[in-house]
Amino acid sequence: MKFTGKNVLVTGASRGIGAEIAKSLAAFGLKVWVNFRSGEAEANAVKADIEAAGGQAEVIGFDVSDDEAFVSAMKSIVEADGELSYLVNNAGITKDKLAMRMKTDEFMDVINANLKSTFIGCREAVKVMGKKRFGSVVNIASIVGETGNAGQTNYAASKGGTIAMTKSFAMEAAPRNIRYNTITPGFIATEMTAVLKEEVKDAFTSKIPMARFGEPKEVAEAVAFLLSDHSSYITGETLKVNGGMFM
Repeated sequence: MKFTGKNVLVTGASRGIGAEIAKSLAAFGLKVWVNFRSGEAEANAVKADIEAAGGQAEVIGFDVSDDEAFVSAMKSIVEADGELSYLVNNAGITKDKLAMRMKTDEFMDVINANLKSTFIGCREAVKVMGKKRFGSVVNIASIVGETGNAGQTNYAASKGGTIAMTKSFAMEAAPRNIRYNTITPGFIATEMTAVLKEEVKDAFTSKIPMARFGEPKEVAEAVAFLLSDHSSYITGETLKVNGGMFM
């Protein structure tokens, strides 16, 4: 995989898909800034794994939904490395509940953590990357943002908004040679899905043409492609990584 830039910030990279993205990008030669909000020990473990494999990483803790904190973090990265070449907006939460029982605060908590944070990152990327007229951003959305899902009105809204917002950023940033793309994972084998009962997993798997859950590395490698020079003429695109569950 070929990269023109030298470093990347991955939000929500202390575990799950984010951790795998961080490790994969480091394996391709990028210096990775591993973001966490509360999982400092896990983030340090990701850094240790990257360094043990011969890669470069730094840990940077901040709340992605905090405007000032996000801006300050990007400034720190640029001061340390001289640039920020790539950004992966991966951090997010769920607070599932049927819509008729969902309080407005529960709706907005997810919007702020998922959509607002992605907006902040995308906005600041234009400013930071625009100075060198180069950069690439990948936003992690979800199949739920494309299909909807009962009990996830807040999550679906945040991820559907991410897909649409990414296209707008792609239009605005293209003259500055900055690309914005989205990935929509389906059911991926992580700590979150590991706790599901076998009959629930079977029910989901029966709806997937490839008849299995995806692996975090399969999402990570899709991220690497969209960040890399191999996708230099792709922007505003939504890449489905879902085993054919939604086409």
